[in-house]
Amino acid sequence: MMALGVLTACKNANNNGTDKQDTMPESFYSSYENKSQTVATNSENASLNTRQTAPSNQQETGKHLQPSPKMMELPAPLNDRPEKILRRKGYTTSYNSATKTPNWVAWHLTKSHTYGRNQRSNEVFHEDEQVAAPRATDWDYYNSRYDRGHMCPAGDNKWDEQAMNQTFLFTNICPQNHGLNKYEWNDLEILCRDWAREYGAIDIVCGPIYYGNGEQKTVGKNKVWVPDAFFKVVLCRQGQPKAIGFIYRNEGKKQQMAAAVHTVDEIERLTGIDFFPALSDDVENRVEAKADLGKW
Repeated sequence: MMALGVLTACKNANNNGTDKQDTMPESFYSSYENKSQTVATNSENASLNTRQTAPSNQQETGKHLQPSPKMMELPAPLNDRPEKILRRKGYTTSYNSATKTPNWVAWHLTKSHTYGRNQRSNEVFHEDEQVAAPRATDWDYYNSRYDRGHMCPAGDNKWDEQAMNQTFLFTNICPQNHGLNKYEWNDLEILCRDWAREYGAIDIVCGPIYYGNGEQKTVGKNKVWVPDAFFKVVLCRQGQPKAIGFIYRNEGKKQQMAAAVHTVDEIERLTGIDFFPALSDDVENRVEAKADLGKW
């Protein structure tokens, strides 16, 4: 099964800025700019249609490196597609200028971050002025019949006003079927918050999948790519480490969660993204080869 995986996240520096206290591990992203503002790790002209394997330099970019624990969620750098790393207060995103969506969005979700008084009803979606035009705007979604689907959910960021606001940047958004957004995807987001409360913390990466079968469907004047499916991988490092992955088709037909379960290894092969490369090899190999919803 061949595929092309892609994601989103970000905003106007004047209102949101970036989290200047948090810095991306230099060992992961050597093209390190402005202490956590943006990092472009490969050419904007990279091919979108050639990627079946993980980056060839993955051993050099993180397999045996140990960034700070709160950055353990970061995937390895991508060399086969446009990528611009954007660090936000509640998440990190790898933005793809060709698809106008993220390659991935990653965050460390703690028990305390699942609570808070900030509500999404006070927020509005907004374009991300830290990425070059053309970029996704609200008009691209108007009459598109697709929801503005969060990758890092607003519900994981009620703990902080700025973190909540930054989840509404279009670099954290993908065109998503309304039924999926309202039901299955929302159910998975709620389940992840339950897991964070149960285990104390989990690491999450999610994003769009593009299968590349024929001409890609887009929405709006800026031609924002419509994903064929979405993935989410979850890592628990508390006690005996374990991981699990999910893939949901971007459609409104009912999809059972048990049928959506996949191993992280399977999702890596599908997307070409190397997840959790900062884990030691023995732990990574063990947890990414199994996925048992009943053990969560």
